[in-house]
Amino acid sequence: MKALHIITGLGVGGAEQQLRLLLRHLPAQCDVVALTNPGPVAEGLTADGVSVTHLGMTGNLDLRALPRLTDLIRSGGYDLVHTHLYRACLYGRVAARLAGVETVVATEHSIGTDRLEGRRLTRGVRALYMAGERLGLATVAVSPTVAERLRHWGVPGQRIRVIPNGIDAPRFRYDEARRKEARAFHGVPEHAYVVGGVGRLAAGKRFDLLVQALALLPLDVWLLLVGGGPEAEALRRTARDLGVAARVVLTGERPSLPAPGDHTPDLVSLLSAMDVLASPSPEESFGLAVVEALAAGLPVLYASCPAVEDLGPDAAPGARRVTGGAGAFARALLRLRAEGPGERTVPDVVHRYDITRTARQLMDLYTDALSGSTSEASSS
Repeated sequence: MKALHIITGLGVGGAEQQLRLLLRHLPAQCDVVALTNPGPVAEGLTADGVSVTHLGMTGNLDLRALPRLTDLIRSGGYDLVHTHLYRACLYGRVAARLAGVETVVATEHSIGTDRLEGRRLTRGVRALYMAGERLGLATVAVSPTVAERLRHWGVPGQRIRVIPNGIDAPRFRYDEARRKEARAFHGVPEHAYVVGGVGRLAAGKRFDLLVQALALLPLDVWLLLVGGGPEAEALRRTARDLGVAARVVLTGERPSLPAPGDHTPDLVSLLSAMDVLASPSPEESFGLAVVEALAAGLPVLYASCPAVEDLGPDAAPGARRVTGGAGAFARALLRLRAEGPGERTVPDVVHRYDITRTARQLMDLYTDALSGSTSEASSS
């Protein structure tokens, strides 16, 4: 089987890193096209032996990309096209059909009640999404929560397949040596209590709430934020205004699978450096950072995490939901710290999201799609 994955860009984001990890475990010949911004994940894919093409798209309305993408699909001899993220889904589905490839699936990585991949859900955005969706055979939802949102939009249930994000859990195992190295690299005291946050530094993630909470916590508590984005400078400014800038570290984008030659502490090392992960985002499609933190044996405080909540209250004993603002997170962190460090045990829920299982489910979908027998299924 030969498949082409089309994605909007290959910067360090959850969908992009998920694609690279997935292709390491998917038993199919796969190529990748990035419409724009090839980024560090493209370097990693190339190092893995995956052919990556940068289409050079200059904006959402760069229609010159459509014939280029159509020609690439037609000449590649692909059995199946798999699209990821909004722009790539729109252009990729149309191009695949123009190229004569009828087996087209998509993964919906990030859909909220009023936003799609960070953009506001206007009537026009929704209409374009639904028009493109009809050109595919199936849409993968990364959680039952996302599947329900798709059904609410009007996507027929029989076209939706729930296949969760996956992680390579053994890679995230706690490592004392990497903990010390990561802390030393970023100037974090060895005995500090480190609250971590992982994700894009965008307003919707509410990392400013953690900076505000830090001002309510003892002076030996530090905040380690892993990610890049438009809110980075605003977070630094808030930290300065609250007098906690010396205890806030912004690492920038750090992939879980670093590119060759990158010796900066990666996400795995930074998770070992933390004592707790806090995820204050009020609306998530899956909650990959939470699952990765649980795989590192970390306790987690979260506002929204379908990966945990969709499985019931006892699925992840180390994960606790926190509602409210900075004060609520500060109180929860104080309570958690008072309980002591505990063992870095990995809950059973982590194994449910093993990447090999995700890859196997996706291959089953590919087989069904090629045979014309796609149907609604869960990830149980």
